[in-house]
Amino acid sequence: MAAKKPKLSVAEIIWMSFGFMGIQAGFGLQNGNASRILEDFGAHIHQLSWFWLVAPLTGMIVQPLTGYFSDKTWTRLGRRKPFFLAGTIICCLAIVALPNSAAWFAGKSALLFGAVFLALMDASINIAMEPFRALVADNLGDEQRTLGFSIQTFLIGIGAVLGSWLPWIMTHIFEVSNQAPHGMVPDNVVYSFYFGAAFFFTCIMVTVLFAREYNPEEYAKYHKSAPKTEEQAGIMEIFRDFKRIPKTMMQLGLVQFFSWFGLFCMWVYTTKAVAQNAYGLPAIGEGYEGADKLVFDTAGDWVGILFGVYNGVSAIYALLLPAIVRKIGRKNTHALSLTTGGIGLLSMFFITDPQTLVYSMIGIGMAWASILAMPYAILAGSIPDGKMGIYMGIFNFFITIPQIVSALILGPIVASIFHNQAIHALVLAGTMMLLAALSMIYVVDGRLIRTKSLPQ
Repeated sequence: MAAKKPKLSVAEIIWMSFGFMGIQAGFGLQNGNASRILEDFGAHIHQLSWFWLVAPLTGMIVQPLTGYFSDKTWTRLGRRKPFFLAGTIICCLAIVALPNSAAWFAGKSALLFGAVFLALMDASINIAMEPFRALVADNLGDEQRTLGFSIQTFLIGIGAVLGSWLPWIMTHIFEVSNQAPHGMVPDNVVYSFYFGAAFFFTCIMVTVLFAREYNPEEYAKYHKSAPKTEEQAGIMEIFRDFKRIPKTMMQLGLVQFFSWFGLFCMWVYTTKAVAQNAYGLPAIGEGYEGADKLVFDTAGDWVGILFGVYNGVSAIYALLLPAIVRKIGRKNTHALSLTTGGIGLLSMFFITDPQTLVYSMIGIGMAWASILAMPYAILAGSIPDGKMGIYMGIFNFFITIPQIVSALILGPIVASIFHNQAIHALVLAGTMMLLAALSMIYVVDGRLIRTKSLPQ
């Protein structure tokens, strides 16, 4: 029988997830600015979701492989840490390159290479990100997992706030220009990406240097069985593990589908929606020029602030999640949080004052905090020992599939059905979030499933 894992201090839990703060600073920059950058390079509104398709496609391939190999990697550096480092180095290079595509390449080549750098950024960020979930689950017992994922979500929120606000900070504090001619990215965005890459790398190094991982002997002590080595199992084991997906994972799959479909709509179309609905720009499919371009860049900066607000709310709300879970349970906590997110997204349709949109971000932030913590806390209790990395990677399919579906159909829907009115994409996002909350009815907490399956 496996020994009970020792409880870790709050400081030890923070070091484990500190690097995730840097990752989310990169994500914050991407989520707030990628659509804006691609439009600057010449992308039309119906093409935006197709460019974002790269992220879930790479995640679908990279995350299970990363989880599989990190489960079986034992080095002097650690088990998960080699993947943190490799993904971070590649991603930081892509972060620096993405906003410079128009400066290095002309015309349509800028859009092409911008898409390539975005793909490279997505692939490498998946390599760096996936092992963080497994590391928390590896090191914490069930009684600390909600706390562990909540602290991780808090750090994610702090990083995302910084990443989202960087363009605004560059302009209003450091007086870097937020204006650029048609086809170019403003300097405040370019310099934000430089700073974001440096911050990303620094945070990862904190985790690499200060977080500890169990060695093979310690791992075997605290788990029923040690993970197999490469000699004992081949990569085909990934496909065998697909057939043994825990029941809880399948139940959460429907919730994840609706949640991440809605998130994808929000990330792709918020800048365009706010520019049209709150700043009065016309609903055109292509990029803006002249005076409209200046208004669009201003709207883009404000969307960064809004995204920072919802991430800030998520950081605070994440710290409250353990207390809420103790009162109403994991399932109800997640359902309640998703409901607030749906209401927040739907409210953006009725708000035409940019400042007032801050209130919509409160509900979205609560949902985001829960999405980053609750499904993993529920799932971790149902995953077999020695399989945490691979199953966390497989679980990513329930994140990538809805994004792929969304990417394929949203462009034609926004162009043909919504007539380039991007605000309707946010209404669709809110509806999906409410359906996700409703789907929690079918989920049974993984810890309960495991407990019931034990001999009496």
